[in-house]
Amino acid sequence: MCLAIPVRIVELDGDNAVVSAMGNRFRAKTNLLPNVKLGRLVLVHAGFAISLVDEEDAKTVPCNIEQHFFREARITGYRLTKAA
Repeated sequence: MCLAIPVRIVELDGDNAVVSAMGNRFRAKTNLLPNVKLGRLVLVHAGFAISLVDEEDAKTVPCNIEQHFFREARITGYRLTKAA
């Protein structure tokens, strides 16, 4: 399964960005979004920022991802527990 996740750009140098999501920081290329600014939310897939993201839409993604994995666990019989 492939996921594109919303992240916030916390560092930007040309088309090289450091982005932050759910407590993790990683690098992403922003050359597909030439006018992107520091602090913006973007959707990242395979290391590339592919779209700007609305602040309200971004808030629902962690919940949706968690719901998906717990639903899949029920279907397949895997046992997952929430982290404390």
